[in-house]
Amino acid sequence: MRAMCLAGIRSLREPGDPLLWTELPDPVPGPGEVLLAVLACGVCHTELDEVEGRLPPPRLPIVLGHQVVGRVVAAGPGATRLRPGEGGGVGWLWQSTGEVDENLSPQFVATGRDRNGGYAEFMTVPEATACPLPPGLGDCEAAPLLCAGAVGHRALDLCRLRDGDPLGLTGFGASGHLVLAMAKHRYPHSEIAVFARDPGQREFARSLGAHWTGDTGERSPFPLAAIVDTTPAWRPVVEALGNLRPGGRLVINAIRKEDRDRDELLRLDYPRHLWLEKEVKTVANVTRADVRACLELAAAIGLRPRVTCLPLREANRALRELAHGPVQGALVLKVAADAT
Repeated sequence: MRAMCLAGIRSLREPGDPLLWTELPDPVPGPGEVLLAVLACGVCHTELDEVEGRLPPPRLPIVLGHQVVGRVVAAGPGATRLRPGEGGGVGWLWQSTGEVDENLSPQFVATGRDRNGGYAEFMTVPEATACPLPPGLGDCEAAPLLCAGAVGHRALDLCRLRDGDPLGLTGFGASGHLVLAMAKHRYPHSEIAVFARDPGQREFARSLGAHWTGDTGERSPFPLAAIVDTTPAWRPVVEALGNLRPGGRLVINAIRKEDRDRDELLRLDYPRHLWLEKEVKTVANVTRADVRACLELAAAIGLRPRVTCLPLREANRALRELAHGPVQGALVLKVAADAT
């Protein structure tokens, strides 16, 4: 099979491509696993963390990619739930305990980091992890829901909002634009503010129904009960804390933060940013229940992610576009010629 492989850790600010176009043996499904022919795979900021060493894979080379839409082509011993020809989606969770807090377990195995992922023509996955996909979604549209959507859904749950509570979103990429749509459905009486550096992203947010948009350092015209931060930077964290009302909660939806602006944390002022029972909560991975809940909600409300598709061989270009941004919506690699 053909795949884009990460052979070594490197900065995306340096010349040269981190991923290599490679021929690999077709994988064989083990006990309880299915073999997927990959149709499409979303490109996630977590892949930047892997490439640049903030979240290094335990072994190299590795096939990245954890927003995978595929079709079952074979089943290993004992795998009976999914049959050849059926579709399946795979997110960041490749395998874990199956318990409520499986996202926190040391047994958590990540797709595209601990096991080969979807930047390839084929991949294997435990059939218990592969999620059925809702009808009506194209392959490329479905891909971002498996991580950007699912982790956004979890972040929204962790906000503990009541309908009518004002919500803020800082950063407006793949996850942010899906959280906005989900929040408008779940909390129809809540005002939503979006903070983004790029004017185009702010305009995009307004087109999707944001009540107010501003730059990262601006103040919302209404105090916010919760804010979801989807950025890789530290400045939005500090600015978001200043926009929370007393008792408000900041939910950081990022698996890693970059070091470039870490000195922004020195601006933290306890009375202004943290006092009056403000909280900071992080999102750690997702459970399979998060993925299923996101897919069910997307089907119920007709959620269609905004996607830009590139062929698999242009995965390096996709990573650089994501790193240097901004990107409106999500980037998706079209792996199979017949992917929709």
